Amino acid sequence: MRFGFTEDQLLFQSTLRDFLAKECPPATIRALWESETGHDAALWTKLSALGVPGLLVPEAHDGLGRDEIDLALLLEEAGRAALCGPIVSTAAIGAPLLAEIPAPALRERWLPRVASGEARIAVGLPGLRFVSDAGDATLLLLPHADEVHALAPDAVQLVREPASDPARRIFTVSFTASSATRVAAGEDARRALATAFDRAALAAAAQAIGVADRLVDMTCAYARERRQFDVPIGSFQAVKHMLAGVSVRLEYARPAVHRAAWSVARGLAARSTHVSHAKLAATAAARLAARVALQVHGAIGYTWEQDLHLWLRRAWSLDLDAGGEGHHRARVANAVLADGARVGPGETFAGEA
Repeated sequence: MRFGFTEDQLLFQSTLRDFLAKECPPATIRALWESETGHDAALWTKLSALGVPGLLVPEAHDGLGRDEIDLALLLEEAGRAALCGPIVSTAAIGAPLLAEIPAPALRERWLPRVASGEARIAVGLPGLRFVSDAGDATLLLLPHADEVHALAPDAVQLVREPASDPARRIFTVSFTASSATRVAAGEDARRALATAFDRAALAAAAQAIGVADRLVDMTCAYARERRQFDVPIGSFQAVKHMLAGVSVRLEYARPAVHRAAWSVARGLAARSTHVSHAKLAATAAARLAARVALQVHGAIGYTWEQDLHLWLRRAWSLDLDAGGEGHHRARVANAVLADGARVGPGETFAGEA
């Protein structure tokens, strides 16, 4: 099978890249760090006009009716721009979850509003302590036992938690579950939440690709400009080798993310394994890119004035988002072990260094 993106998919990606370069420069990201919500309503309106929030919303509900293969490319650009706001919680997780749960009245009410940019969704996932973007959501979809509950903002209690990436807004959310708020239960809820978790991990992986790409570009540019002994430091073999190592790691991770996007979009049986592989590969590439970027920049890379830390913080944050390394390594290990043994998140498996 030959896999490749269509001309339309690549055009949408380049359009979003150009848009974010103009509308979401580092100065804008820094300003959003200091804001109450971390969300720019004007920017969200413009993204909605491009069709980003409604990308996975079915056409019957005024969306574009596309899938995760299209979305993965756009999330790479979100990572490249260190984009703030509810693009993941609403477009990547909330909208498809809302489309899948057996609650037609809820879909009819909310999906067109998501597509238009009027509504923003926050999603809680089993096993994850915090809920991203809950403070600015107009609808919250939250798990409770084997159920999914839909709640308005005034029906929940929020406690904002500290985050290493100031662009992130994460909350502890508490609420009272009732039959009136329940929108899915039993196997329907378990299946929907499992898919939502995989979409969250895929979104983190796709963003990590964009973050790593941006860090490589920034570091290469700095290595060409910074001079020692009257020559650019980029001419030093050690610097070349470090950047080449990051580029190789990144190029191996990128197809794993695209493969995972295909698996999620097509609902393949190996979806979770592919997603975990992509998350591991992409966040490892982003971590390596962050480490090399700091090494090449030297002390200036630690300063507040240097934009590098916008992407360093995002790389470290994405590494922990939607399940850490231990969780995803265990999922991959359990899929490949031939003897049926199970591996826990803190354990190692045969062949691991």
